[in-house]
Amino acid sequence: MTADHPRLRFAPSPTGYLHVGGARTVLFNWLHARRTGGELILRIEDTDTERNRPELTDNILEMLQWLGLGWDGEPTYQSSRMDLYREAADQLLASGRAYWCDCTAEASQARAKERGGPPGYDGFCRDRSLDPGPATALRFRTPDDGTTSFEDLIRGTVTVENSTLEDFVLLRSSGTPTFLLANIVDDADMAITHVVRGEEHVNGTPKYLCLGDAMGLDYRPVFAHLPVLVNESRQKLSKRRDSVSVQEFKDQGYLPSAMVNYLALLGWGPKDGVEIRPIREFVEQFRLEDVTSSPAFFDVKKLQHINAEHLRALPLDDFLVGARPFLTRGVQAEAALEPIAALVQERVRLLTEVEPMIVFLLDDPLDIDEASWTKAMVKGKAAPEMLDASVAELEALRAWVAESIRSAIEAAAVSVGLVNAEGQPQLSKAQGPIRVATTGRSVGPPLFESLEALGRGRTLARLRAARERI
Repeated sequence: MTADHPRLRFAPSPTGYLHVGGARTVLFNWLHARRTGGELILRIEDTDTERNRPELTDNILEMLQWLGLGWDGEPTYQSSRMDLYREAADQLLASGRAYWCDCTAEASQARAKERGGPPGYDGFCRDRSLDPGPATALRFRTPDDGTTSFEDLIRGTVTVENSTLEDFVLLRSSGTPTFLLANIVDDADMAITHVVRGEEHVNGTPKYLCLGDAMGLDYRPVFAHLPVLVNESRQKLSKRRDSVSVQEFKDQGYLPSAMVNYLALLGWGPKDGVEIRPIREFVEQFRLEDVTSSPAFFDVKKLQHINAEHLRALPLDDFLVGARPFLTRGVQAEAALEPIAALVQERVRLLTEVEPMIVFLLDDPLDIDEASWTKAMVKGKAAPEMLDASVAELEALRAWVAESIRSAIEAAAVSVGLVNAEGQPQLSKAQGPIRVATTGRSVGPPLFESLEALGRGRTLARLRAARERI
């Protein structure tokens, strides 16, 4: 592959669920590959046998497929390429660029404290000529002088003094390779042209390059390190503190198209300023060099707004299909939703909000929210009178349709004096007691269409029950 036909990779580690930062990384790789006619390779970094969990690999694959971010070819598993990493380690050992070390983390920390110098490993075993053993790890001998530089599409030139790089581990005492060794071997072997990853890998890139030089790979990809994601307190997103799992957002009723739409805006934005749009249009506009280096705020409220817009854009049949997995009452809820689905679709932000919005059609007796009751029936104006007048007007209706129901409630409002200066009914005040009496809540789908769906008998029964309660 060449820069004109790039090859990118997304390389998750199955030690955690796919999180929004990882999803944003694969999306930016995917956008660049699709715009340029390149390839996106999926590589599973599963060499850490003590921490890997197969179900997490399954989650990563499932969530990428849910987001619609397909990769090219079959996934590559690093666990099947161990011979390549050990061969590279042997080469570095033979050339004098690696050595065995038996220092524990505690010993390194104690020496650092004693010398009063910087923390970390100090090269203690460089010249001890240790043999491999059950308690030894293989370390890379970093250059003592000079600098290592690389160009980053997002951050410009990054230069590091080699003397500041500690001798890092290549093979753990268990014999498994570390991230840096496996990645430089795989990237070079797979002809990866662009390494697009999170900001947290910036400091490791000089080590990656030094390692490649020591192996004589003559390999240097294009780098782009994406900005960190932060919460509303401008702290880096943390799985211990924030909702970061893509699975969580799926379970909360977000659409994959909305998630992808929002993730594309985290550190980048279309030049025409139109943020809510289909993914194919992002492909046309995306440029890695336009990504900002500033932290990107993961704003859940904005995500919900974008999700609501994507929900409203769905054909009604697709909305019903999307809502179905979130309807805990199954066929009963589906039947209740269908007559007012278009109205619900206009008002929900998440698919998990659909059933609560139609629960008044399912529950008998009705569960009434006490705060809503207090506001409409206790503090509201003329609530008893409005209920009595509405029962009288609605009983007389010939056709039980939304337009006729509206006319009846307007007439009831006029009869009890809920009118403006021109004598027109004040529906904003008149509807409150009726809505709470019939739906149990002060907010929901449009009232008159809701009462049409509820039916004459249940509507009148609930109005009378509310009047008796007052």
